[in-house]
Amino acid sequence: MKTPVAFFIFKRPQTTEKVFEAIRQAKPTKLLVVADGPRSNVPGEADKCYAAREIIKRVDWECEILTNYSDTNLGCKLRVSSGLNWVFENVEEAIILEDDCLPHPTFFNFCEELLEKYRYDNRIMVISGNNFQFGRTRTQDDYYFSRYTHWWGWATWRRAWQYYDVNMTSWNQVKNQGYLKDILKDPTSVKYWFDTFQATYEGKIDTWDYAWLLTCWLQNGLSILPNKNLVSNIGFCSEATHTLNSTTVLANVPIEEMSFPLKHPQFIIRNEKADNFTHNLLYNRLILFRVYRRLMFYWLFYNKKIQSLIGYKTKKYQSLSTVEAK
Repeated sequence: MKTPVAFFIFKRPQTTEKVFEAIRQAKPTKLLVVADGPRSNVPGEADKCYAAREIIKRVDWECEILTNYSDTNLGCKLRVSSGLNWVFENVEEAIILEDDCLPHPTFFNFCEELLEKYRYDNRIMVISGNNFQFGRTRTQDDYYFSRYTHWWGWATWRRAWQYYDVNMTSWNQVKNQGYLKDILKDPTSVKYWFDTFQATYEGKIDTWDYAWLLTCWLQNGLSILPNKNLVSNIGFCSEATHTLNSTTVLANVPIEEMSFPLKHPQFIIRNEKADNFTHNLLYNRLILFRVYRRLMFYWLFYNKKIQSLIGYKTKKYQSLSTVEAK
């Protein structure tokens, strides 16, 4: 595979090894590895960081390896953002995986083809491997366009990342001018993302990705989301930085094979119905949707448990409720 892969690791050699094996099968000709350093006040973390980095030495295919390893702990926000800055100083485009994002083999082909197809289309900012529609097929094509930049396995270009601002210096202007109302329209969406961006801006949330989402919105950019889920987050556990709740519907979502040749959309138009569903399932704070979300989480969690116990696959993601985004 010609497209460079950027691999972000930290202190979880078990998940790092699984994702590395998926990368090994794809055999990229260039691998860029970004690693955070251990926290001095966490016993044993230095050994775990070392073990994760040792896995990279198993590269046994023809590949140029570039590493950006931090001796000290930068944290999620600064390590990922500085790491991506470094990645795009070295390459024009990349497929990006973290140490807990396990891709289907066809994820790499999906990203590589679309990186080429939309390379010079400034409307497209992100190609994601995630689908959180849970069985709802939104189009007859193999992917659709969204405002949401799901980042558990994704790809982008230098020409898009150049706009990223980790410090969110434009936030006060966005806030004072009411631009979120122009972007989102829906008051519940505006309230949710206003609070989220404000907390991120104030440093109450240590993450890089909300700044990236805001960047994409301010560029009026779209994300490409597949109609099948191509990447599963296998890192929900007590050792995770943010993904601690292993019972959430987003943990260990099954991955599926993407068929080729890809069926491309005829028009580049955001799928509003899919985005409304995503908002209501993941971000809506109204009581009705909180209850619906909790029921959905529990149903999918126990359905996965039943599948593993009885040894066969029930029909995926049957509708729990007739509640549907309109």
